[in-house]
Amino acid sequence: MAYIALGANLPSPVYGPPARTLAAALARFEILGLRVVARSRWYLSRPVPASGQPWFVNGVAEVETDLTPKALLALLLKVEAEFGRTRGEPNGPRVVDLDLLACGEAVIASAELILLHPRLHERRFVLVPLAEVAPDWRHPVSGRALADLLAALGPEQVVEPLPPETGGGSG
Repeated sequence: MAYIALGANLPSPVYGPPARTLAAALARFEILGLRVVARSRWYLSRPVPASGQPWFVNGVAEVETDLTPKALLALLLKVEAEFGRTRGEPNGPRVVDLDLLACGEAVIASAELILLHPRLHERRFVLVPLAEVAPDWRHPVSGRALADLLAALGPEQVVEPLPPETGGGSG
């Protein structure tokens, strides 16, 4: 199993608001051969680090795949490009952001790929939806449970469920 964080804070010219864009990205995963086993509901989160840009819609999907972590990352980058993602300023606004968080227990540090995602444990907007999808997940390096990782974060990272009428329900 692999865990993918999805995020967006700009509307897509093709798919519309961020929640619809992220739902379309999940549908694209299925077309490309990833089996979406579970996904969290969508969450609204304040940008990290704090900035004046629009808040993000975030979620996490658990996928089943035979792809290697490197091939899976390449697929995620392909989907980002198809959806109009252009890489500019770090932590800047984006129409879609797909991050490979973890692939089983794999720990990789290479020029092409770093797994686990290096800031996974610092981001409430990742940990909250990950806890919804995989409540028993433990950080493969530190061994810490999600509840412990969340408890270590300060209150400045605001993450709220997106109301269902705005596309926030799980599916």
